[in-house]
Amino acid sequence: MKYKISPNVSIGHVHLTVKDLSRSIKFYKDMLGFEITTWFGDNAVFLAAGDYHHHIGLNTWYDEKSTKIPKGEIGLYHFALLYPTRTDLAKAFKNLWEAKYPIQGASDHGVSESIYIADPDGNGIELYVDRPVYDWPRDEKGNIEMVTKPLDLPQLLSELEMD
Repeated sequence: MKYKISPNVSIGHVHLTVKDLSRSIKFYKDMLGFEITTWFGDNAVFLAAGDYHHHIGLNTWYDEKSTKIPKGEIGLYHFALLYPTRTDLAKAFKNLWEAKYPIQGASDHGVSESIYIADPDGNGIELYVDRPVYDWPRDEKGNIEMVTKPLDLPQLLSELEMD
């Protein structure tokens, strides 16, 4: 029998090599709201949401000759942060918008709603919330039909008026 991963597995954390640790800490703390949980010497830091040990690891353990991989080449496309509620996603978007942080895109995928940004080193980040499974669009055979439509950002922000 072929090995099948447990459906309960989730991504535990993302660890990124960055050029400027202070700049990246500022982004992940001030823009995305993570808190520092621990330092590993002077060249690495772990950040988390809540009581977890870390969701994001940042380090400067790169070779000084390193260069960023050009967009579209092999490497990280993006990592995704799953928010527990639509209101939480709206709060995150509002924070970015008020800080005039560049938004690269905003999509309604049918199964989820997503906002796309990049960190100061150009690493792609998807901020998203899932819709309930019973609302996911499906074809006549029951297969999930993901789409990419523009996300109505003013409507997303209206979540905050109901909060």
